[in-house]
Amino acid sequence: MNNSFNPQSIADALLDQSRRDDFQGHDPFDALNSVLFDRLGGNRLSFARIAWLQLHKRSPVNFRTIVGVPKRRNPKGVALIILGLLERYRVSQCSDELDEAIVLGDWLLTQSVDRREWGHYAWGYHFDWAARAFYVPRGKPNAITTCYVSAALHSLGCLTGFPRFTDASSDAGLFLDSLYVSAMGGGYYAYIPGENAFVHNASLWSAALVARTATQVGDDRMRRRALGVARQSVSMQRHDGAWTYGTRAHHAFIDGFHTGYNLEALDLLQKTLKTDEFSDAIDKGMDYYRRQFFLADGTVKYYSDRIWPLDTHSVAQAVVTLIKVSGTKEDVGLARLVLSRAHESLYLMREQRFVYQKGRWLKNRINYLRWTQAWAFYALSLYAGHTSDGSGESDEAY
Repeated sequence: MNNSFNPQSIADALLDQSRRDDFQGHDPFDALNSVLFDRLGGNRLSFARIAWLQLHKRSPVNFRTIVGVPKRRNPKGVALIILGLLERYRVSQCSDELDEAIVLGDWLLTQSVDRREWGHYAWGYHFDWAARAFYVPRGKPNAITTCYVSAALHSLGCLTGFPRFTDASSDAGLFLDSLYVSAMGGGYYAYIPGENAFVHNASLWSAALVARTATQVGDDRMRRRALGVARQSVSMQRHDGAWTYGTRAHHAFIDGFHTGYNLEALDLLQKTLKTDEFSDAIDKGMDYYRRQFFLADGTVKYYSDRIWPLDTHSVAQAVVTLIKVSGTKEDVGLARLVLSRAHESLYLMREQRFVYQKGRWLKNRINYLRWTQAWAFYALSLYAGHTSDGSGESDEAY
């Protein structure tokens, strides 16, 4: 065990660094914000967009400043910071950090998409996003960003009693419900408006937050739809407890943090609707998760069938899943081992932050806020808060 590992002090350093940067940063997927690439006309060619994005995502050297990619705030990254601040406040009762979360929450409200166009509160990324399944222009809402922002605003509103946060969170559930696609004898929630890719983590997270909105507004049809969506993904869980990322041919991989997303979303939906219908699926999925994604020394594997790359995002979601979905003494102990191992293998002591990824031969040290530091801050704050009072329970499931 790493004797120098102190979750609270590491979280403090990450928060201080994020404050100095005004919660702005680069992102693995922000390369299409490049001024140079746009001037060269690359944004007009779909293959060029994907190639440019992947070049910068995979490069261990950060060329973003050279090609004119600015640092900016990311709504999902800010949402994770808020969730971490609320975990800290639950224990410390530090009013300054709660005030900071409120300021960031108000900023998130200003970053919603145009409700005249989309009908409801919803959020997207601050960059164009090109993938094989779809192209998403900057600002177009997506399910996952909306889910995490909604979760943060809900927790913030419940803690402060400010209805502007809970009202926006509830309204976002109506947007997520608008993503419903009827297919395969059931239905699912799409990742992107107008696209039909079926991705389990986006569909399950949307189902969980639609269920919460349905409960708040008393809409039984929405509630049944959310349940049906969850049942669809559960019916596609493999016998060993795993889910592939999605249903398309290039979505056949199984990775750790999306598996954690699925389990956390199912657990939240079940708690929201006060049912135990999905307990067997959660238990089976957690058993698979423990068996396939952790080495004996606490290393978190990226994929089910191979270790590399080690990834701070995978570590953070592992801690969140072990504590929020399970919370047993054994899994909290595993979460500590995971964090301690990440501190040894992925933490830069001099810079007091985590690297993006570590491969078998190379380490990508690029400083990403949303993908890396915000996730690490949230996971460390959750762990520190969970173990400080022995209760293991947050005020909000979120």
